[in-house]
Parts: sequence; C-alpha cells; structure tokens
Amino acid sequence: MQIANPGQDMLVNEVKLMLDTLPFDGARVFELGCGRAEKTRTLAESGRIREIVALEVDSIQHAKNQQLTDLPNVVFAHGGAEAIPAADASVDIVLMFKSLHHVPVELMDAALAEIARVLKPGGLAWISEPVYAGNLNEVFRLFHDEKIVREAAFAAIQRAVARGPLLLKQQLFFNTRSYFENFDQFDTRMIQVTHTDHSLSPELYAAVREKFDSFMTPEGATFHTPQRVDLLVKGSGIARP
Repeated sequence: MQIANPGQDMLVNEVKLMLDTLPFDGARVFELGCGRAEKTRTLAESGRIREIVALEVDSIQHAKNQQLTDLPNVVFAHGGAEAIPAADASVDIVLMFKSLHHVPVELMDAALAEIARVLKPGGLAWISEPVYAGNLNEVFRLFHDEKIVREAAFAAIQRAVARGPLLLKQQLFFNTRSYFENFDQFDTRMIQVTHTDHSLSPELYAAVREKFDSFMTPEGATFHTPQRVDLLVKGSGIARP
C-alpha cells in the first residue's frame, strides 16, 4: 500500500468517480463524517441508493443537517465512526470522505473495526484521504498541520488490512479541484468551521491570507488537491489476531 503517488495528475470529481465505480443500486449506505452533507445530497439525488445513513460527530453541523427535509432516502444521525449505529453485517457500502484523519488517533482502529463489523460480506468501504501535498495544503498547514494525523490514518488502514477481515481491493490516486472566489470564502469554508477551533492570532491570520493571496488570479484561486482512496472489501473470514 502507498500513502501517495506523486506521479499521478488525473483530475476527477470524486462523487462521479464513486458513482461510476461502486455498486450503489439498491444499496444501504453509511456515510461517516458527512459534514455539510453536500456529497450526501448528490448521492441521494442519483436515484440509485435505497438508503443513506449520514453520520456526523459535530453537534452544530448535525443540527443543521437535520433541517434538510428534501432528502427522503437520507437519515441523519449523530455520532462518531468508532460507534456506528448499525447491526452486524447490515450495510452494503461505507463511505468516509476525508474524515478518518479527523477521528481521534486512539479511536482510528476502533472505527475501522466498526466498519468491518457493520459491512456485509463482500461489502465495500470507500475511504478517501487527502494526500499531504499540493498548494492548498501549503496554505492550510500554516494554521492546521495535519501531517501526523493523516499518516496515523493511513497506518490504521494498513493495520486493519493486516488484521482482516477487511481486504484491500484497490488504491486510487487522483486530484480534485477546490475553488475559492476570494480569501473571505476560504476563511468561511476552511477556517471558520464548527468541527475544529481554529483560533488564529492576528499575525498568523495575516500570514495565511498572504499565502492564499499568492495563488489568487482575477478569476479566483483554483487548487488541484491530491487524494488517495483505499477501497476495502469485507472478506468472509474472521479477523486475524
């Protein structure tokens, strides 16, 4: 398994890639760490998925998600990936969009064990994680350096595969596009979030703004951010000790 593939340069829409790759038709899906439920909405509106349970640990964001009333095949639930509210072998597909590294490091193994528990034999887990590279990362790491937690997330996936019954089916490497009209939009989407307290000093805030502005053009700032997907499948055997 590789944590990164520096040679890749394919630019994709991750949700479209998932819709083309995963057997969503009639599936029961759990999304762990759904955030603002933007990807949840796109998947739900595809008309292919029987039910999506969208789990979010951030109480503030979960309350906002519960106000969405136009997604009849989506159930919003509050909680973390280390305690998935589902019966054993009851889920067809588990999705984690850039959320495993947000799980406390000491709970990452438990989260992956939970994924193995709730998946049906042959069920799939799509675990996408940002690669620690790219221009957007150069801005973000000034105030929230995720190198250690991203490496910890990858190590947890490796341990889960070594332990079983989760098996590595495929690794995918690609870039996604992130666009910001201006720094204010970056501030709203990346700094002023409810799941993490980014308390920046005036000096650090100015440094982040200066770095961001170095990528600005008259059309805004566009970043191609490298991503990795570890696509896991639940085997029929028992976990290895």
